[in-house]
Amino acid sequence: MYTVGQLGKLIGLSRSALLYYDEIGLLSPSARSSSGYRLYSDGDVRRMERIMIYRNAGLSLEVIGELLQADSTSAPVVLERHLYEVNKEIARLRQQQHVIAQLLGDEQVLRKSRSMTKDQWIALLASTGLDEEGMDKWHVEFEKMSPDAHQDFLESLGIPQEEIALIRQFSRRKAIHRDG
Repeated sequence: MYTVGQLGKLIGLSRSALLYYDEIGLLSPSARSSSGYRLYSDGDVRRMERIMIYRNAGLSLEVIGELLQADSTSAPVVLERHLYEVNKEIARLRQQQHVIAQLLGDEQVLRKSRSMTKDQWIALLASTGLDEEGMDKWHVEFEKMSPDAHQDFLESLGIPQEEIALIRQFSRRKAIHRDG
């Protein structure tokens, strides 16, 4: 059994955080000592480890509470919903990144921004020997293997949504004609 202080040291959380988790019902101690101190079992430690994993995934304490109570079929639904929200936030931040880079207009700053434009990507593919047909095939394969990642990648290049939709439609049609 672990006291609040021992558990806090073991998992790297403050005593006040653990007391708050107890207060909101997220992690209650399995027992109390004769003097009333909270005592945590190995099972409580495992539960706390799950809580920490969920916190590292960016989940709120409220959602973590839902997950800890959820059955095996509803937990993936909650996680998928959170992943969808994270993907939307990444897309929003990526768009901000491109706007800021365009406002700055400095090539050196653009290189440091850890982003790439559509023109830079096309130039990179061309420099490796891919012609227009090869680039089309690249899109077809990407769309076939991982459509959501293809969408994310195109967004990361700062391509407008209308153009992304056209690229993906073209890629799906090409795949059907090739495979069909």
